[in-house]
This record gives sequence, C-alpha cells and structure tokens, in this order.
Amino acid sequence: MKLAKIDKKQKKDNSFTIALAGNPNVGKSTVFNNLTGMKQHTGNWPGKTVVVAKGKYNYSGKEYTLVDTPGTYSIMSNSEEEEIARNYICFGNPDVTVIVLDATSLEKNLNLAYQIMEITDKVILCVNLLDEAKKKGIVINLKELEKRLGVPVVGVIARKKKTLTKLMDTIKKVCEKEIMPKPNKIKYKQYIEEYVENTREKMDKMLEESKQDINLSRWITLKMLDGDKQILKTIEKKLNINLINNKELIEEAENVLGFYGIKQEEVKNDMISNIIFMSENVYKDVVNIEKKNIQKRKVDKIITSKIFGIPIMLGFLGIILWITIKGANYPSEWLFKIFNNLQEILTNLFESINAPEWVTGIIIDGVYRTLTWIIAVMLPPMAIFFPLFTLLEDLGFLPRIAFNLDKFFKKAGSSGKQALTMCMGFGCNSCGVTGTRIIDSPREKLISILTNAFVPCNGRFPFLITVSSIFIGGMVFNKYSSILSTLAVLAIILLGIFMTIIISKFLSKTILKGESSSFVLELPPYRKPQIGQILVRSILDRTIFVLGRAIAVAAPAGLVIWLFANIQIGEISILTYIANFLNPFARFMGLDGYILAAFILGIPANEIVLPIILMGYMGSGTLVNLESTAEIGRILIQNGWTLITAINVMIFTLLHFPCTTTLLTIKKEAGNIKWSIVAFLLPTICGIVLCMLTNFVWNLVI
Repeated sequence: MKLAKIDKKQKKDNSFTIALAGNPNVGKSTVFNNLTGMKQHTGNWPGKTVVVAKGKYNYSGKEYTLVDTPGTYSIMSNSEEEEIARNYICFGNPDVTVIVLDATSLEKNLNLAYQIMEITDKVILCVNLLDEAKKKGIVINLKELEKRLGVPVVGVIARKKKTLTKLMDTIKKVCEKEIMPKPNKIKYKQYIEEYVENTREKMDKMLEESKQDINLSRWITLKMLDGDKQILKTIEKKLNINLINNKELIEEAENVLGFYGIKQEEVKNDMISNIIFMSENVYKDVVNIEKKNIQKRKVDKIITSKIFGIPIMLGFLGIILWITIKGANYPSEWLFKIFNNLQEILTNLFESINAPEWVTGIIIDGVYRTLTWIIAVMLPPMAIFFPLFTLLEDLGFLPRIAFNLDKFFKKAGSSGKQALTMCMGFGCNSCGVTGTRIIDSPREKLISILTNAFVPCNGRFPFLITVSSIFIGGMVFNKYSSILSTLAVLAIILLGIFMTIIISKFLSKTILKGESSSFVLELPPYRKPQIGQILVRSILDRTIFVLGRAIAVAAPAGLVIWLFANIQIGEISILTYIANFLNPFARFMGLDGYILAAFILGIPANEIVLPIILMGYMGSGTLVNLESTAEIGRILIQNGWTLITAINVMIFTLLHFPCTTTLLTIKKEAGNIKWSIVAFLLPTICGIVLCMLTNFVWNLVI
C-alpha cells in the first residue's frame, strides 16, 4: 500500500501538507470533505478508510494538501488502519497533524492524541461534534484542554463549514510558525523514563547521522523498550537506522528491565496504563457533565459491571427468546393450514393433467413439502427474533455484551475482539468468520475463526426453539411451558459461549500458542431506536435473506431426500440404509440413525435438518401432513424421541460441523483448506463426546 509522499525539494514555499488523524466515527471525513470539497463517503463503520485519501484547499493565499488517514483507536499495534495512520504521521512529513476528537467521547479520544504527540510536536486538536455534546449536557473547557496538553485546541461542528474557519487559521499559523505547539508528553513509570534518558544521546546521534528528524527520538526509544519487532522493522526501513540488532540499545533495555524486575511483554501494558491515567485526569479537569448525562453513565456502569453485567445480558436475551417462543406457535399453525390446503389444490391439479406419480411425488411430496415446512417453521420465529435482536443492536447494547465478555476471552489467551465476532456469529457464522478481519493478530484471528461455529446461528435457532418447545416446555402443560423452553434455549446458548472460551483456551495452549493482545473497545452512545429501519433491516437483510438461502438449499435437498426415501434397494430405501448404518454409533450419542443422517445430509444449511428427520420417519416415502408444532412433536415421539433424545439433539445442533457456506468462508479467510477441516472437526468431536457423556450419565441415573 503506497502512502502519499511529499518531496521536500519540490515543495513550494506557499504550500503545506496536513495530516488528519482520529478515532473512527469522530467526523474526520466530514472535516476532510468540507475543507477540500471532495465528496468522500462518510459512514458509521470503524476503519472504513483503508487508503490514504488526498485533497487540496486554499486559505489566505496558501495551498494546503489535506491527507485523510484511516480512523484508528491506537497506533501501538499493527492492524492495517493503525499501520497506515502511524506510517504517514511518522514518515509522510506532514507540516501539521490535526487530530479530530469527538466531544461526546473525549476521554477515549485523548488516548490516541497522547500517542501521536509522542511522535510529533506539530499537532492541533480539533474537537468536533460540539452540538451533539451540548445536547447530552457535556461542556468542554477548550482553553483548559489547550493548557493541559500544550497544543492548540479548536472547537468545531464539522458539518457546518463556517465553523472550520478558525481551524484553517490555526493550521496556517502553526505551518508558518506563528504558533509553536509544545506538547506535554506522558510521564511514564520510572524504569521507562530511565531507559529513555540513558539512550537519548545515542538515539539522537543515529537520527542525525541518517539525516532524520530527532523529534522522533523519544518515540523510537519507547518502541525499542516494548520490543515490537514489526514496528521496529518499519522504522529501520523508513529511516535507515539499525535497531533490532543494535547491541547497545538491547543491552541497555535488558539491564533496565532486569534491575526493576520487569518482563518486556509488560512494558506496552504499562505505557497504555499511563496514557489512560493521563487521559482520565485531563478529562476530569476539562469536562463538565450535567446530571442527565451522569445518569446515563451510571446506567452504563451497571450494565457493564462485574456483578450485574452478565445477569442483565442473560435477562435481555431470555426475554427475546421467550417472546419468540411464545409468539411463534400461532403464525406457524396458521401457515401450516394454508400450505396444506394449497397442497390439496396442487395435488388435484397434477391429477387432472394425469401427471406421472413420480413427478407428483418429487414436486409435491419432496420439494413443495420441504419448502413449505421451512417457511412455516422458520419464518415466524425469525420474524420475531431478528427485529428484537436488531433492536438491542440499535440501542447500542451489543457492544456492551462484548465488553462484558472481553475479560473471559483475554484469560483464554485470545483477543477481546473475539467477543464481537462471536456476537456476529449469532446472526450468521459465515458473517462472524468474515468479521474476524478486525482482529490484528493472525494467531488470535485463527482462534476466532475456528470457534465461531460454537454459537448457534440463525439457521439453528428455529430448530432449537422447536425442539425445546415440544419436549422441554412440554414437560409442563401450563403458562410456565414457554418460560421453561426459553431457559432451555438460553442454557444451550450459554453452553456455546462456554465451549467457545474453553476451546479458545485449548487452542491458545496447543497449536496456536501465544498471549492475548490489548485493544480499545468502543462503547457507542445509547441511541433512540429507529423502528422503521429496524423492521427493514431485520426483515429484509436478515429474515428474508436467511429464509431465501434456506429455500434455495431446501428445494434441491427436498428432491434428493425424496429420492433417497423412495428409491428402494430390495425393500429398503437408500435413506433407511444410511440410517441403519449410522444407527449403532448414533445410539451411543443418545440419537438415532435418521437424526445423524439428517445432520450429515443437512450440511448445505442447518435449516433443513429437521425436514430431513421428518422425511426419514415417513412410512410412504412422503412427508406427512404437518399442521402445527404439536403435530411435529407427535411424529417425533412416535419414532422414539424422549426427553434425553431432545437434549442430545439440542446439544448436537449447537456442536456440529459448520454449514458449507461457513466452511468455504473459513477457507477464504484463513487462506488454507486445512483450517476448514479443523473447523469441521473441532465442534463435531466436542458434540459427539458431550452427547455420549450426557447419554451415559442419563442412563446411569434414570
């Protein structure tokens, strides 16, 4: 990826280069667009700018080239966004770096500001979204902020172009040295400052000999101490100096760390702690918050607290599942009746045209019944579950769920960002796998990829809800049945989260050894939900999309399974042969051959597993008429299902190989088919072992 370079020799006296930096969603691109007139897309997606964008504007007879670097939370690690932003600020020779801050999230934004001020003195802080801050009762003392940081501070409302005049004037004055910023650098722990002081003279000399800016000396020295080899390699390449193999600098670092009893991997965490501490102190001194917003912060403290965070998360999820289970039965029964009536009409039509019996069988008994079953069973719970889940997303609750789970993933030796990709997996495991691109470490990304299928996707939820409603909720015939069903599905979800963490720990200690990395998790403000948008997104983007995929897979699957059920070898169908072959092994798992065959044949999509099971139980080679969930339950019970069967089916629904789409996505993201094989085997082995164990204990006790 090429960065914009400015040749100092060719640079005109009346032209300057300005770098724009900042966290995602702070309005950086809006500042860029309003100053340059370039209509770059502005959105609400972190890291949307993946290349360096350039534009020009003129002010007071001078030409300014504005460079919009990618939005990033930090420049201390090696994600694509961080690397691009850091490399341009360090090596792109900007005359000024303008750091755009969000007035509503100043504390979080200051972390990046302090990191950039380690690299360059030529910094201006642009505090954006002052109007939004005012609405939230946030008042910022810009003069005090300027005093505390030692650099010019300008308040703006970026979408109002007229408010940018002062910013342009300040940029001009800094470029022409009328204003000389003197950033107040972070004072780190004693051992860090001691190393900086001991090596300052040598580092300055190295930079002078290479004809480089000695203002980079302190920052490079800090990178030497924390030992980030990827960043050091970049510095060596860009500045033509020897760092990684510099014996004097390495020995000095070893001496200082040894004297204070500090491990090198602790250095970066100590630096981050100091930065956060300084940001918090500055924030407290320059920001005043009205009582109304303080109440919102108190709510956040409760929702993300160690004591209440997890129970609240489970409570919300439980309510959503209960409403889904309670509300899905009635429309399902209604759809079953409509489709059964329509089936009679279609059957009569085929008879009237004297269609061959096998054609009627394939189209009506195979394809039609499979399709209509999927629609009747899947559509109602999805039409309820997805809007409610999207509502939590729109409110800003999902990032807080990730925050609550972050510490567990760090203890498992994985990335805290895995909590976010896992939440994506609840919608679709394939999307969750794609979402692992936000994870910087290749090792941690692989862990997240391999474990994403341990949480139930939207293709598995309807099956889980149906089985739970029939067998778990069916244990009590009163108003508490839906509550019991909800608790069962919730238990399966918790099992999935638990297995995700356990397997992540296992991988981090075996084939993917390593320590977890640190990251800053953005907690967006609570928003008033846009009901119209929620309905559109959840119905069109999720419900219809998933249902369409299921139908696309179910149509040919219905055909194939019908053929399997109707083509006889002797007096036994192919499907029965497969089921009989699998049955001994399946019995050890508390299942039967038809159930296990359905999971294998249902690898194209989880949505078709139950239709295959039901077709396997048919006597005449066709699906029986289904008019309700109760009718499905009757068929399952007639074919030997018990409570332990249902429990093991729910466990194996959670813990089995991902669908074909997810496996192909894993191959693409991991870059090797072997990881698709590992992703196939990991949950499947776990599911088999757990089902066998559950079945053994049940038979031992009952």
